[in-house]
Amino acid sequence: MTGRGADIEQLLTPSEVAALFRVDPKTVTRWAKAGKLTSIRTLGGHRRYRATEVQSLLEAQGPLAVHSASA
Repeated sequence: MTGRGADIEQLLTPSEVAALFRVDPKTVTRWAKAGKLTSIRTLGGHRRYRATEVQSLLEAQGPLAVHSASA
Protein backbone atom coordinates (compact mmCIF):
# COMPACT_ATOMS: atom_id res chain seq x y z
CA MET A 1 0.00 0.00 0.00
CA THR A 2 2.97 2.33 -0.02
CA GLY A 3 3.06 5.00 -2.69
CA ARG A 4 -0.67 4.96 -3.39
CA GLY A 5 -1.13 8.48 -2.04
CA ALA A 6 0.86 9.83 -4.98
CA ASP A 7 -1.69 8.34 -7.39
CA ILE A 8 -4.60 10.32 -5.92
CA GLU A 9 -5.09 13.59 -7.75
CA GLN A 10 -6.43 16.66 -6.00
CA LEU A 11 -10.01 17.62 -6.86
CA LEU A 12 -11.62 21.00 -6.30
CA THR A 13 -15.23 21.93 -5.62
CA PRO A 14 -17.06 24.45 -7.83
CA SER A 15 -16.75 27.02 -5.02
CA GLU A 16 -12.98 26.53 -4.80
CA VAL A 17 -12.58 26.92 -8.57
CA ALA A 18 -14.86 29.97 -8.56
CA ALA A 19 -12.74 31.62 -5.87
CA LEU A 20 -9.59 31.13 -7.95
CA PHE A 21 -11.19 32.73 -11.03
CA ARG A 22 -13.19 35.30 -9.03
CA VAL A 23 -16.48 34.19 -10.57
CA ASP A 24 -19.73 32.68 -9.28
CA PRO A 25 -19.81 28.88 -8.80
CA LYS A 26 -22.65 28.71 -11.36
CA THR A 27 -20.23 30.13 -13.94
CA VAL A 28 -17.87 27.23 -13.27
CA THR A 29 -20.76 24.81 -13.83
CA ARG A 30 -21.58 26.54 -17.13
CA TRP A 31 -17.93 26.21 -18.19
CA ALA A 32 -18.12 22.48 -17.51
CA LYS A 33 -21.34 22.15 -19.53
CA ALA A 34 -19.73 24.10 -22.38
CA GLY A 35 -16.63 21.87 -22.34
CA LYS A 36 -14.21 24.60 -21.22
CA LEU A 37 -13.42 22.64 -18.05
CA THR A 38 -13.72 18.89 -17.46
CA SER A 39 -15.77 17.85 -14.46
CA ILE A 40 -15.85 14.60 -12.56
CA ARG A 41 -19.09 13.52 -10.89
CA THR A 42 -19.06 12.15 -7.36
CA LEU A 43 -21.31 9.26 -6.40
CA GLY A 44 -23.73 11.86 -5.05
CA GLY A 45 -23.78 13.68 -8.41
CA HIS A 46 -21.67 16.66 -7.37
CA ARG A 47 -19.08 18.11 -9.74
CA ARG A 48 -15.38 18.13 -8.94
CA TYR A 49 -12.55 19.55 -11.02
CA ARG A 50 -8.94 18.41 -11.42
CA ALA A 51 -6.59 20.89 -9.75
CA THR A 52 -4.00 20.39 -12.51
CA GLU A 53 -6.51 21.30 -15.22
CA VAL A 54 -7.74 24.33 -13.28
CA GLN A 55 -4.14 25.49 -12.80
CA SER A 56 -3.46 25.13 -16.54
CA LEU A 57 -6.55 27.16 -17.36
CA LEU A 58 -5.51 29.85 -14.88
CA GLU A 59 -2.05 30.06 -16.44
CA ALA A 60 -3.51 30.22 -19.96
CA GLN A 61 -5.78 33.06 -18.87
CA GLY A 62 -2.80 35.21 -17.97
CA PRO A 63 -2.73 37.99 -15.40
CA LEU A 64 -6.08 39.49 -14.47
CA ALA A 65 -6.69 42.90 -15.96
CA VAL A 66 -7.05 45.63 -13.37
CA HIS A 67 -9.83 48.07 -14.21
CA SER A 68 -9.58 51.56 -12.79
CA ALA A 69 -12.69 53.14 -11.31
CA SER A 70 -11.95 56.51 -12.90
CA ALA A 71 -12.92 56.98 -16.52
